[in-house]
Amino acid sequence: MAENKPILVERVQTGVRLEKRLLKVLKGLAEHKDMSLGDLLEGILLHVFEGKQPFSEETLQTIAKLKDVYGLDLDADASHQMTDGQEGESRV
Repeated sequence: MAENKPILVERVQTGVRLEKRLLKVLKGLAEHKDMSLGDLLEGILLHVFEGKQPFSEETLQTIAKLKDVYGLDLDADASHQMTDGQEGESRV
């Protein structure tokens, strides 16, 4: 078995804006996985950049439950249709 050596990286703080319910689901998943939101996002991105599925079936089930809890009814098709509404205005 190969030894997992730490990889030294430089991280930067970012001010990324995300859809509110999407962020709640991501934070909930990070909490469920006992990891930081940044670590979760890095893992997701590294997987999708290689065309790999970042989540197991079990994790997808957890995500579905979190989406239900936070009322996230958006899917991949919505990614090119979202626009900012007025603060307090429903985006659905």
